[in-house]
Amino acid sequence: QVQLVESGGGLVQAGGSLRLSCAASGRTFSSNSMGWFRQAPGNEREFVAAVHWSGVYANYADSVKGRFTISRDNVKNTVYLEMNSLKPEDTAVYYCAASPYTRIVVNSYEYAYWGQGTQVTVSS
Repeated sequence: QVQLVESGGGLVQAGGSLRLSCAASGRTFSSNSMGWFRQAPGNEREFVAAVHWSGVYANYADSVKGRFTISRDNVKNTVYLEMNSLKPEDTAVYYCAASPYTRIVVNSYEYAYWGQGTQVTVSS
């Protein structure tokens, strides 16, 4: 059974940092791109960042570019999201996802596996 389990969310003040982790089990995703999405109350789920299977290439939403960094450790079957200079508008449930593709994908419908999400709350 494939599972993606996020951790690292919490409450942080504006300007602070958090590091999210997503550990995969049940199969290896070392040949697949992986991504992070988020969903705030009343909003649709939106793309945050995605990383190529190699870890060399990444894509970011404009709203987080320069503040967030996605990375992966294929030995540990884990993907990370380093979030710096957090803003109140970053408050959301953050979801990890794995795609069936090697190329980077940014659309949620292209992802096959999802985690249960972790809450990130940024206070002003």
